Amino acid sequence: MADLVEKVLREAAEKESKFKTIEVEKEIDVIIDEGNLLVCDTNPIDFKLQKKNREDYLKDLSRDNTQILINRIWQLPTHREDEVVVAELPDVKTPIPREKPVPKKRKMTKWEEYARMKGINKKKKGRMVYDEQSKEYKPRWGYKRANDDTKDWLIEVPQNADPFEDQFEKRKKKKQERTSKNELQRLRNIARSQKTKVPGVGLTPTIAPSKDHLGKFTESLPKEKPSKFTGKKRKFEPNYGDVKKENTKQLDILNNVLNKTPILDITQAVNTHVKDEDRTRSKKQKTDKKGGKGNNSSQLESVFTYEDMDTLQDPKKSIAPAISNIKISEERMVKLLKNITTRKANGPYRISCKILKETANEIAPYTSSVYLIKN
Repeated sequence: MADLVEKVLREAAEKESKFKTIEVEKEIDVIIDEGNLLVCDTNPIDFKLQKKNREDYLKDLSRDNTQILINRIWQLPTHREDEVVVAELPDVKTPIPREKPVPKKRKMTKWEEYARMKGINKKKKGRMVYDEQSKEYKPRWGYKRANDDTKDWLIEVPQNADPFEDQFEKRKKKKQERTSKNELQRLRNIARSQKTKVPGVGLTPTIAPSKDHLGKFTESLPKEKPSKFTGKKRKFEPNYGDVKKENTKQLDILNNVLNKTPILDITQAVNTHVKDEDRTRSKKQKTDKKGGKGNNSSQLESVFTYEDMDTLQDPKKSIAPAISNIKISEERMVKLLKNITTRKANGPYRISCKILKETANEIAPYTSSVYLIKN
């Protein structure tokens, strides 16, 4: 009997030597931050034990501090979630820098709130289901799924239904209604979580296929504002069109060049110049009025000028030096026209650079004569 008791005591001593107790005592209480699962030990290091066996000393120290943290976690309030006991951590005491803010807790959907209130547990269904027709296991959803009613070539007409009604179209329409209902419920859950307006049952934004008319004839939503970016589409003439129309257009341009008709609208330019002068004159009058009543002479100076008539030049005589006659040869004009880059924009007369380059030999005599007439 004594041998048996000694054996039991020996085994208990061996177990105690292998597994330490969960109660850890420190001279100085450690600082525990349950929110970050952090323990700060401020006790002094025993350098004698560290020199003897450094690794064992560090293992024992980390084990004791971890045991203190676990003991504190079990003192926190807990709840069961998905058949797992979860501890509710308190707020963080030690601020730790991080790149992005802590994600907010996702708000529960309407069904999740109802299931939690009624105590309904979520059961995970298997992916494979036994198909009675093919006598084999098939996926529950997706391609080649089990009990697929869309592959039925014959549907029995119910007794209460119209015999001339298309049952295939009716089944397809019911499926579309189910999908649209699920989509509406999804949008409502998103709106409820973001605290925005919940979409109604009427016209809701759905993903529609693209159409050729670019949404011009689609129905607008209620209280929808018109788009600001609906402008007129630019129309370009075709590269190969009516030859007579192109010839008349080019001849009109050449006639404008030969007749020296100005492209600039002179009346508009004069009107803008007069408006600028009136604007500057009104600004000067405002500044003179701010100075006081004794500034009438400065107002008259802006209208009347005093000039020495003896020093005035004769308007008939030009001051600019005479320029010799410029000679432009046809060969030089052909060379210049052939070196034109077709990527550049058209000139003031809207002649295409490609046309000038391709018809350089035919246009060169006319263009050189135009420059000689101008000079």
